[in-house]
This record gives sequence, C-alpha cells and structure tokens, in this order.
Amino acid sequence: MSSPLRFSIEAKCSHSEARVGRIETPNGGFDTPAFMPVGTRATVKGLMPEQVAATGSQILLNNAYHLMLRPGDGMIAERGGVHAFMRWNGPILTDSGGYQAFSMADINAIDDEGVTFKSIIDGARVHLGPERAMVVQNNLGADIIMAFDDCPPAAEPGQEDPGAATAFRHRLEVAVDRTTAWLKRCVQAHARPEEQSLFGIIQGGPHEDLRDRSAAAITAMDLPGYAIGGVATGEPPEEIHRIVAHTAPLLPQDKPRYLMGVGYEKDLVRAIQAGVDMFDCVLPTRNGRNAGAFTSTGRLQLRNARFKEDDGVLEPGCDCPACSGGFSRAYLRHLFISGEMLGPILLSQHNLRHYQRLMLDIRRAIREDTWSLLYRAWPVLGSGPAALSVADGARLDPSS
Repeated sequence: MSSPLRFSIEAKCSHSEARVGRIETPNGGFDTPAFMPVGTRATVKGLMPEQVAATGSQILLNNAYHLMLRPGDGMIAERGGVHAFMRWNGPILTDSGGYQAFSMADINAIDDEGVTFKSIIDGARVHLGPERAMVVQNNLGADIIMAFDDCPPAAEPGQEDPGAATAFRHRLEVAVDRTTAWLKRCVQAHARPEEQSLFGIIQGGPHEDLRDRSAAAITAMDLPGYAIGGVATGEPPEEIHRIVAHTAPLLPQDKPRYLMGVGYEKDLVRAIQAGVDMFDCVLPTRNGRNAGAFTSTGRLQLRNARFKEDDGVLEPGCDCPACSGGFSRAYLRHLFISGEMLGPILLSQHNLRHYQRLMLDIRRAIREDTWSLLYRAWPVLGSGPAALSVADGARLDPSS
C-alpha cells in the first residue's frame, strides 16, 4: 500500500529489541518510542493544544466513534479536518471504533458486517462496519488511521470450565478471522491512502497460536504499520506481558509497532524492550483530573490528608508548570478539595510531562545503552536492568 508515512530506525538496544526511531507524516513527525495523549473528542480534556505540545507530546489520539456521533465526521470534514478543527498542528491518530464494540458490549450487536450501536448521545441505532469506519476516518483526516477490528473481551473468571474455555477460544478464532476480513475491506474502502496511513491490528487473545495466525494474515497485507490489539481487556498482568512479548517480534522490523491502550511506566518499558514503538493511554490525564499525580518514585493521591500541609512540589526537578511554578502539594490539594478547575489542569500537564520525560530518557538510554542510569533516575520502574528481561512478568494495565 502506498503511504505518506516514513519510518526510520536510528538506534537499537544491544541486549533487547528496543529501538529509537522517527516517524514522518504529512502533518509533521514524532520520535519513537512515542506516548500519545488521548484526546477522545478532539480535545485533551482541560488543556489547550499549545499546553499539550509544551509537555513534549508530538502526536495525539482522537476517537473516530465519538467524533462520528458528535459533532459528526462530515461536519469536521467541512471545516478542514480534525487538525484544523481542534487547532493541533502535529500528527493525529484515530482509533476506528472497534474497541468501543468491546467496551460498550451491553448496548451493541456484532456480526460479520460490523457492529450496531445504541448511540450514547441520543439512543439512536448506529451501524459501524469496515467501510463506514474508513469513511469516518477519511473525513476526519488523521495522519494514521486504524482498521476496524473485532476486539473480544478477556476470558471471564471461572472459564477454567472446559466448555466455557472452548466457547471462548471459538470466539477468539472468529475475532481473528473477522479482523482479517474486515482489514481487507478497509483497504478497499480507504479513499485517501496518499494522505493517510492505515494500520492493521493483530488479535488472538491469550493464545499464542492465534496471535501467530493473526499476525501472519495481517502482515501479509503490506501496510504502513501494525498494532497489537485485544490486550488490556481484563487479563491478569502477567498474561498481558506474555502476549506482547510474543506478538511484537512477529511484526515487520521496518514498520512501526503500536500497542493499543497501555499503560503504566513499567508497562511501557517492558513493551519497548519487546520492540514496540507507539503507545496511548488515558492514565496520565484521567488520573490528573482525579488528583492523581505520577512521579519518578510512584503515584500520589493529593486528596489524602497527609498532603494538607505539604509545602513541597510534586516532583523536584520536573519542568512542568506545576513544579517549575512552585505550586505546593498543599496548594494543589486545596484546589481539588475546593473543586477548582486549576487543579485538574495542572496535574494533567504534570502527568503528561512525566510520561514525555520518561520517553526522552528511554530514547537516551537506548541510544547510549545506559539502562542502569534510567533505573536510577526512575525508581518507579523497579530494581534495575534485570527487570527488563522479557521473561519477567510485567504489569500492562488492564484498566487503560
């Protein structure tokens, strides 16, 4: 498939699959490994575009399903696409809506033609399939667009029962084959391949043979990039890492690899170790809006009474507006307790900057082969380079 995306690998780790690269798109480039803030409805909640850019974020994620419902992809297209609409000058990736088919399973019906949703806006029935997902994303105009996929839930507790396990595996097999069939339809329906890069998605749940099958079928189609989907849907943490460590090497070395919807700092490092290049997650901003702050030594919940008279900043040495501006933990706690808007704004900025500072240090560690220095600067990652082993169990957040 012809693509405007250009991916170059600039450095590789000597003892893992980690690599540093650069992706160029029609609306600018970004460095990898990259963390993408989530701007579901064409906004990163509470922040101006320039505030998001100031955190070091180079690419954003928007959700096609939500924008299709409101204000409408046609309306956005008439205004020059999502970049112009939200006034973001950098690259944008749109999720197709396949994940919503999973996360809103109580209000939808799925078959080989797609998913019929009950709109969260007005209750109307809305059908979304591969062709419609492409029309919506073509209208939105994002630089990277995702194929419409079938993302089934993780196994329910108690599915050790042989009958339940057999039914679950059958559902995963259907998802693998359906995702492949839908990708072929997405490729056919994609009307702007010279401007927008279509990524395929690997499914297969916790079964390595199904991941192999899905990866072989999806990568048989020459696409600009590939994503690992169907994780962080409720699996135990060790299962998620095993899936990522198994699946990432199945994807082409010369194409970007994207792990969807993951995760905490340790999650990112271990997935990067397996060769993943791109991530998105709601954790930094969702936690920020709820008084949760990420720091190099662990997370803080500022509503806790112990911060009532804490005059220290969130993270000494952090250059975000909250820390560099000298706002104390006591003051930030006051903002949340009082219901003031500034609290969520400052913590969202801090948390995004935290993630981007981590990405900077990870890229430096790969280039200079200095993982031990990374662990000294980021105690939250664990005890040291030994923790990077892909054989170790990692916690990839199932709630992201």
